[in-house]
Amino acid sequence: MHSEPLSRRLLAEGLGSLFLAATVVGSGIMAQRLAGGNLAVELIANTAATVAVLATLIALLGPLSGGHFNPAVSFIEAMHGKLAWSDAALYSFTQIIGCCAGALLAHAMFELPLWQSSLHMRTGPGQWLAEFVATFGLLMVILGHRRSEDAPWMVAAWIGAAYWFTASTSFANPAITIARSLTNTFSGIRPVDATGFILAQFAGALAALGVARMLFSSNYSR
Repeated sequence: MHSEPLSRRLLAEGLGSLFLAATVVGSGIMAQRLAGGNLAVELIANTAATVAVLATLIALLGPLSGGHFNPAVSFIEAMHGKLAWSDAALYSFTQIIGCCAGALLAHAMFELPLWQSSLHMRTGPGQWLAEFVATFGLLMVILGHRRSEDAPWMVAAWIGAAYWFTASTSFANPAITIARSLTNTFSGIRPVDATGFILAQFAGALAALGVARMLFSSNYSR
């Protein structure tokens, strides 16, 4: 269990989620404006910004709250007793609010309409499988890393790689998925497609917990 007061942990999760979503959405907008329609360049820029901010936010705020910024992570942490269920629910609510606020912040910085609904279609078995794989790998990294100081670079490296080898570009986060349904820009997802992504993400997280208990029994023996 974390020793920091809950209010401080929630503030850390909220701020981290806000800046994570603002980076994902904002870097996508900037990439679209500068890349001249080159989708590969846009994805490179989006990936680089996300990797950098993830490593920074986890290193900065992880010692306070665990640096989840992701309801799937908080859910799994509660399942093996590292986080109280009531705290996990508050974490998740805060993460969703923070991520949605981050999307709005990105719109405000780029002088776009604050409230948008994405038209970017992301659906189908391949996309759902990709989200399962991306979230499975993310949780394996989180559950299996040996030293706390390794978490920032390992999580960021996994997400950066998964941007490129998964068909969905690795959302791997229900809060980010909801936030990205609110932007009709490069990083968006249609609201109607978000449910499939979120279900796949939680399925991947649960599968990772089962495998982690077998591989890393010294840490997760429950």
